[in-house]
Amino acid sequence: MEFDYRLIFKIESFIILSLFFYGLSIRKQKLKHIKVMVSAIVWDILLVLQIELSRSAIKQTFNPNKNSTLLNIHISIAVTTLFLHFFMLYSGNKLRKGNLKNKSLHVKLGLLDVFLRTLNFATSLFVN
Repeated sequence: MEFDYRLIFKIESFIILSLFFYGLSIRKQKLKHIKVMVSAIVWDILLVLQIELSRSAIKQTFNPNKNSTLLNIHISIAVTTLFLHFFMLYSGNKLRKGNLKNKSLHVKLGLLDVFLRTLNFATSLFVN
């Protein structure tokens, strides 16, 4: 009998999502916000790697005709969220260094990132 990691992944995903919301709630506390959000993003990327190593998730993305519509939506949201994570790390680092030129873009895309991460979690509850 093979161990089913899905429950562990869902628990991890819920904790990561909670970290994102906590990070948003402390955005005025700059250093704490940075630590929490970087931790959430890095853990989320590691979670994707865990899922890939245990379930070959990337292979599923290249078989959209075999996937359910909900799984294709989930994969699309997940990939978009990952790209936004990298942008948030990049733009957040620029802000940390004092370059405030793109602060409003960072805020808007950060909210989109958390929204999509929330949708990603919700859709993960209904796909295998």
